[in-house]
Amino acid sequence: MCEDGVPVTVEFGGGTELLLAPPHAKVHTLTVRGHAGRAPDMRALVHHIRTHLLHEREELFVENDAVRAGILVLINDSDWELEGEMDYVLQPKDHIVFISTLHGG
Repeated sequence: MCEDGVPVTVEFGGGTELLLAPPHAKVHTLTVRGHAGRAPDMRALVHHIRTHLLHEREELFVENDAVRAGILVLINDSDWELEGEMDYVLQPKDHIVFISTLHGG
C-alpha cells in the first residue's frame, strides 16, 4: 500500500452525480487513505465520498455507513458483490462506478 493513499477513479451516473457539489462532475480522480493502519477499502472510499464530495441529501447515497440499496456499484466493470463489497481493498488505478437504479416518476 502506498503511504500517501491509493489513487482511484470514481464515476457517478444515473443521477448520483446530482448529489455532488456543483458542477456535478461525473468522473473524479481521488486518493483514498486507509484508517487505523489498514489498507484503504470500499469503506474508506465511501467515507471519503461522504466527507469530501457529497453536497446534499447524503441519505440518498449512504445508509448506515454503506452504499444505499438501489445504487449499483461496479469495481473495474465487475459487480462489487463478486469482489467482496465493502471489504474490497482498493488497488491503484481501480475504476469504481456508482449508478442509481432508482428513478422518480
